[in-house]
Amino acid sequence: MTLQQLKYAEAIDRYRSFAAAAEALDVTQPTLSAMVSKLEEELDVRLFDRTSRKVTTSLIGEKIIQQARKTLMEADRIKEMVADIKGGLTGEFHFAVGPSIAPYILPDFIRNYMKDYPDVQLSVEEMRPEAMIKALRDSDIDAGIASTGHICAGLYEIPLYTERFFVYLSESCQRKLPVFNPAELEHEHLWVMKEVQCLRESAFSFCKGRIGRRHVYEAGNIDTLIRIVDTNGGYTIIPEMHLPMLTPQQRSNVRNIEGDHLSLRKVSIYIREDYVRERMLNTIPDTMKKFMPSDMLERTLLRNGIRL
Repeated sequence: MTLQQLKYAEAIDRYRSFAAAAEALDVTQPTLSAMVSKLEEELDVRLFDRTSRKVTTSLIGEKIIQQARKTLMEADRIKEMVADIKGGLTGEFHFAVGPSIAPYILPDFIRNYMKDYPDVQLSVEEMRPEAMIKALRDSDIDAGIASTGHICAGLYEIPLYTERFFVYLSESCQRKLPVFNPAELEHEHLWVMKEVQCLRESAFSFCKGRIGRRHVYEAGNIDTLIRIVDTNGGYTIIPEMHLPMLTPQQRSNVRNIEGDHLSLRKVSIYIREDYVRERMLNTIPDTMKKFMPSDMLERTLLRNGIRL
């Protein structure tokens, strides 16, 4: 039994296809099939049930693949230990970011990351939280960044930063209050992004909207949402990290919301419980320290980093 055989078997389980697994691993399909067949012969079990239409993992195969993933991750941990001794960081790192967060962190993140970790093969994609959780469980990504509150069995949630919300008013809005509280944000005047924000009792929370359809913008672009407010009147809720993107005139239309605890979103890093590449994972907060205000970042991360 070799690590390569385990890696091939894990890929087949992940992609549910010999052809797709071979392509992802950059090997020929006959080579992949031969290596897995040898593993099955050695273990005297059938890992996969093959049909002309699809590949499914057998019951015993699922248990073996689960253990194989742990073994492969421990092997990665050994490589990381060697990299620590040599003073370098190499390998692949694939993570996802929620679409309501990505515009604010990815431009500076990618620029700083590529400069500080030139030997890491970084892959980043936008992904909604539900898809992100599935991708983590399927081992398709190493980590995810999304709003706090999506924790479930088999995953860890690591607090990353906290961001305030502000009210953005149109020029024609008649309610030019210096400061708003949640009770004053009437539904009929409020525009929100359906998949990102909702007004819940007297607090703001990131979830699916409950507000009347006439005032729900169903895309995920706050720039467009602000233009809708400028054109149609009323107001909306914008995150703190969007403020630098406003024009000076637009900044004059921003108002605070009373009670910080009522108008915050917390953002976390999500990983599998069996993830072991601690040093690689810490490249996320270490990079974000380069461009994010320190008072937004989680204090524990600033002091100690991530400990697995």
